[in-house]
Amino acid sequence: MYAAYFGLNENPFSLTPDPRFLFMSQRHREALAHLIYGMGDKGGFVLLTGEVGTGKTTLCRSLLEQVPKGVEVALVLNPKQTAIELVASLCDELRISYPAGTDSLKVLIDLLNRHLLQIHGEGRRTVLIIDEAQNLSADVLEQVRLLTNLETTTSKLLQILLIGQPELQAKMAQPELRQLAQRITARYHLSPLLSNETIAYVQHRLEVAGCRRCLFTDGALRRVHSLSGGIPRLINTICDRALLGAYAKKLDHVNRHMVGKAAVEVTGPGGRVRPFKGFGWASAVGACLLLWVGWEFFLSPMIEKQRVIPEEEPASFVSSAAPKGPEVPGPGGESEGVAPTSSVAPAQSEQESMPSETLPKDPKADAADTDASSILDTWFQSETPPTDMDTAFAALFQEWRTDYPVMSGVSPCEGAAKAGLRCYRDRGNWTTLRHLNRPVILELVDPRQRRHYVAVVRLEDRAVTLHVGDQDVILGLGQVEPFWLGDFTLLWKPPALAASVIKEGDRGPHVLWLRAQLARAEGSEDTAGGTGAKKSASPVFDEELKHRVMAFQQAHFVKADGIVGEQTLIQLNRAAPDAGGPLLYTEPTDGERHVANP
Repeated sequence: MYAAYFGLNENPFSLTPDPRFLFMSQRHREALAHLIYGMGDKGGFVLLTGEVGTGKTTLCRSLLEQVPKGVEVALVLNPKQTAIELVASLCDELRISYPAGTDSLKVLIDLLNRHLLQIHGEGRRTVLIIDEAQNLSADVLEQVRLLTNLETTTSKLLQILLIGQPELQAKMAQPELRQLAQRITARYHLSPLLSNETIAYVQHRLEVAGCRRCLFTDGALRRVHSLSGGIPRLINTICDRALLGAYAKKLDHVNRHMVGKAAVEVTGPGGRVRPFKGFGWASAVGACLLLWVGWEFFLSPMIEKQRVIPEEEPASFVSSAAPKGPEVPGPGGESEGVAPTSSVAPAQSEQESMPSETLPKDPKADAADTDASSILDTWFQSETPPTDMDTAFAALFQEWRTDYPVMSGVSPCEGAAKAGLRCYRDRGNWTTLRHLNRPVILELVDPRQRRHYVAVVRLEDRAVTLHVGDQDVILGLGQVEPFWLGDFTLLWKPPALAASVIKEGDRGPHVLWLRAQLARAEGSEDTAGGTGAKKSASPVFDEELKHRVMAFQQAHFVKADGIVGEQTLIQLNRAAPDAGGPLLYTEPTDGERHVANP
């Protein structure tokens, strides 16, 4: 009803599990990685749980769009069945013929086993996915366990993915199901979105629906998160009703008051999500215990150590005119790249995990002996220099040698798109930033839980250079970490392609583009068959190209899934011989290592 009024191509907050609208938060990426692992040759038995409306079914739909070659999938959406009905449903999904009206479980199992052995003999695998698995009875779950007994001497014939609500975890903990619980090879619980993820989620769905401007005020977005609890389904219903209210009143934006009214209509008086209480209380108690243990034994000693030895990580102020490292080409020289999919942030390097006093001192960090944590806290309180998002983005645009477009009603990322750049938001650590290797904006949180944004223009082994106001400030990594929870945003130059993700089975110009980019990054000419002889490049994303993509991903510390998403494309841009754009981290030469590590 309101789509045409707001210039949308479709309803952005539909409740149907359309994979195009899937927003890949860090937890959604990890959940999908667990499901993909379950489809692998060593997957076995995987359990995915999550609160109602967190996006489990949408993840399942997304998984079905990227089923690896050689994998046969049976999907059961209605688990309220008897044991014999479940096995019959599995046979139906796998197109296994059986006598009509049979009530013999043995007949069905024998036919199923024969089919699975045939598939195994052809070098293929079979995966059973059961959605809403919390509705499975104890008898049916026992039958699921017996299905895992279908095996050869070396491998399982049937891999199983169970997807359900938190009650499934409690059910699996029952003593009579302990044999089944012991066979689970991987578990993951999908939690609701964080506040910043809720904001990004709403904007993502609006962009997919064709929106080119922000339809919700900042206060409205914060209240959407507060009233929905970060549950995507509730976010959708609240935002949908709020947009309908704005349309009825002929308003251009949704404000905080309208979100509150929409929430009351959707969730009733109080307008708050009420999650499963038993699991919620258990999670809360467990989280409190973990936080107490972490504070007592890890964080508190570290903070005391920083207070006692502040000179280990001093701050240094440098004029903005001072050199920041080797000059790099502007964005005009950068090759083109594409869009979303990402991987779990890599673990911290061994050096980062060492106590700060064991690391060699950085000569650049000796310019001042002021406690930088106090400096940051002073900035946050006085707002001098400014730590707002616009100032941080202006510094980032300056690194790309592009003017920051300040326009009313246009978000920084929309402004970036007008300048031919794209925002990439994620959560990670210093190692993540080194691998992406582009100047970034860090989202910092002060002790009063207020958010601040600073541009990082250079990263070294033990120091980071922030550009704030009109000066560069060098801080030790450990002095920024107390305020940084891992959220960051960077700019990169995307390609002019219609496809946002490139994966096996795709065909067309975007596949030819990918082949050319890989060839340039590898320093060789592309070959269609992988034999080394010159051939015309194939426009099909085949298995040979997937292996090349995975090899590139492994070499550049991206999850090696063979799916070309945003992180892979950022690395493709950077790895090409003529790549341009500003760099964040420069590998030290042997001479520099000698100076920094005497």
